[in-house]
Amino acid sequence: MKNAFSAAGLVYSTDAGRMCPDCRQPLAQCACQQAAASRVLGDGKVRVSRETKGRGGKAVTLVKGLALNEADLVQLGKQLKAACGSGGTVKDGVVEIQGDHVERVLAALKAQGHQAKRAGG
Repeated sequence: MKNAFSAAGLVYSTDAGRMCPDCRQPLAQCACQQAAASRVLGDGKVRVSRETKGRGGKAVTLVKGLALNEADLVQLGKQLKAACGSGGTVKDGVVEIQGDHVERVLAALKAQGHQAKRAGG
């Protein structure tokens, strides 16, 4: 009879350390994480919008739809934050820049060759 722990599979090995639950390989050799890092997150239609919902009335500029992998998206987010002179983050394939910087972000994206357009009101 199998219990819940035996169905879950190997979690730790004294030979290799932590194991990936999906591919059952050591984390250093995990194919799942390498494939996820190279995966493109956006659809290629770059949309820049301003949003205040759920942020206590404070505005943020959102950049959605960039056809970049996670590492390139983080790098672009860093460049956009520097161009705007404010903070921000990259979450779930969306770049969030603190403040209302839609025009600056549009100009920076077009200078880098992205076909960006304004979305929302």
